[in-house]
Amino acid sequence: MKRWLSAGLVMAILFCTLLSACSTKTTTGTSSPTNGTTSTSSSTSAISSTTTQVVGPIAYAITAGPDSNMWFTEADENKICKITPTGSITEYTIPTANARPWGITIGPDGNLWFTEADGNKIGKIAPKTGKFTEYNVPTANAGPIGIIAGADGNLWFTEAFINKIGKISPKTGNITEYDIPTANSRPYDGITAGSDGNVWFTEVQGNKIGKVTVATGEITEYDIPTANPGPYGITSGHDGNLWFTELNSNKIGKLSPTNGSITEYSIPTESVGPYSITAGLNGNLWFPRYQENKISYLSPATGKITEYSIPTADVSPYAIVAGPEGNLWFTESSLNKIGKFSPATGTVTEYSLKLSP
Repeated sequence: MKRWLSAGLVMAILFCTLLSACSTKTTTGTSSPTNGTTSTSSSTSAISSTTTQVVGPIAYAITAGPDSNMWFTEADENKICKITPTGSITEYTIPTANARPWGITIGPDGNLWFTEADGNKIGKIAPKTGKFTEYNVPTANAGPIGIIAGADGNLWFTEAFINKIGKISPKTGNITEYDIPTANSRPYDGITAGSDGNVWFTEVQGNKIGKVTVATGEITEYDIPTANPGPYGITSGHDGNLWFTELNSNKIGKLSPTNGSITEYSIPTESVGPYSITAGLNGNLWFPRYQENKISYLSPATGKITEYSIPTADVSPYAIVAGPEGNLWFTESSLNKIGKFSPATGTVTEYSLKLSP
């Protein structure tokens, strides 16, 4: 069922698990042009609620791999998947049953690293062979979700259930955990490497942006001016600033790593569901509008927001990342698809995730 997820309800989607066999399949992509519109003012138009039956694999996090392919997680199917630029999809079943893979990123060793929210492990898959290696998180029921490669050569991840940030060495597999000062801050998907060499993350319930100084493990927190904003996704922009989404307050935030100052930009339409965010060509910041069925970008030079409609209705775009050739790839969490958007042509191509036998 498609539904609007506020920050307080996000964790509910972490507890459904299904297990399927590994398979390889090819899908056909469909392309549709969509017009971009630029918004500069707020809108008070109401958003109607729709319900969609979701059956089969659902893609969550997505990242660009070292092999020119995109890699994504299928949490309900317990798989890591690869999609080629032409839409051919290969699935790999994780050894641990019901692991619920969530975040995924490329590591400094050329492997894809991912979190297992229910398996309580950090996993890696070799893109050339599909071989898995898994590492147990020291603290039980930690809830690892977001993951990113740091400038120090380690992988850093969030531990949503125990209020910590974890670090794993790709060389040894050793894991170190760091307590977040604010209790029950709930670090979820949002974690990124900053231009200052440190690791930055969002605190969905703490309503703060956190920074881990990688050299010492010290955590510094920055209060967001808007009350109860529900910060979720975060990325490092080409301008050197940290850019993040505010799920509850319907804004995009910018934080300077130099002085910690925060600037906020209102999204014109209310309750659009800006979960993730990524930096694309020309330094623009792209984010999906979960409830509105659109993807948008914010120009850091002007603060203006330009939006593009997704041709298929009610797809619930969730995660977005920049890929090869300047394209934006995103997951469609309600309709079992992966989307690709070309900023050059304004065209959306969608690839279906077929049901497992």
